[in-house]
Amino acid sequence: MPKAYVFTRYGGPETEAFVDVDRPVPGPGEVLVAVRAAGVNPVDWKQRTGYVRPGESGERVFPSVLGNEVAGVVEATGEGVIGFAPGDEVFGTAVAGGYAEYALLAAGITAHKPAGVTFVDAATLPVAAATAYDGVRQIGLPAGATLLVTGAGGGVGVAVAQIARAAGLRVVGVASEGKRELLESFGVVHVPSGPGWAERARTAAPDGVDGVYDLVGGEVLREAAALVTDRTKLITAGAPAEEVERLGGARVVRARDAAVLRAVADLVAKGALAPHVTRTYPLTQAAEALREVENGHALGKVVIEIESGVGI
Repeated sequence: MPKAYVFTRYGGPETEAFVDVDRPVPGPGEVLVAVRAAGVNPVDWKQRTGYVRPGESGERVFPSVLGNEVAGVVEATGEGVIGFAPGDEVFGTAVAGGYAEYALLAAGITAHKPAGVTFVDAATLPVAAATAYDGVRQIGLPAGATLLVTGAGGGVGVAVAQIARAAGLRVVGVASEGKRELLESFGVVHVPSGPGWAERARTAAPDGVDGVYDLVGGEVLREAAALVTDRTKLITAGAPAEEVERLGGARVVRARDAAVLRAVADLVAKGALAPHVTRTYPLTQAAEALREVENGHALGKVVIEIESGVGI
């Protein structure tokens, strides 16, 4: 039977396990894929602890397959699906988990993988890169404007920096000293995080910042808000809506459609967006992959590569 890596209840790593699962059957509007790669994101372990993303509802059924973004090959399509056929190479957001040999995708938020983009790179795009793209588009700064990014060294932050630079923006990125070299390679003005970062940001952008894309929340978000005059140009993917709205800003509004996936894949194909995958693991080491992200040790994107018949 196909294998999947799941969590059996809300809690810590002790709730995770490999299980045999039935091969999923695509329902109306769904695509079944043989997974070739699954991206690993902080939201994966947060969901294991009981976190519910904005806009989601309903009770989780256990065991619940971990993972949210996958790339693979279409095996079958459900009723009403057009534009996809068995054998197509695709990527998208998993309906019910992606750390598995097979996964279901919603056809409306699934895109064909460009030939020049690997499965591994494509599997990093549906969550981090798409969130970055949505936010940069939402903030709507003109070319030449200055965008401040807090948490710029994480998966979303690195994508924000590159997408903003491709749009002609000057980017000031707040991140740890260890992320300086990476960010500067994208043309970002690096500001070391930690106490006093806001004053360092003022020095780095003496003419002020035109917009803020926050990925941290809390006190960092409040300090960042003081750096931008037009609070409608303050957005966050790192804090609850009520927290940023009190400051005059807004949460990033996710489009969650195939057009965004095609746009970010096109940026990768053109060389304007590097997913920056620094580590891959086989499905048999899914626990190690998730620990690397959960413990904050990942310097870039972590991806699980999957072959059919993994023999766990």
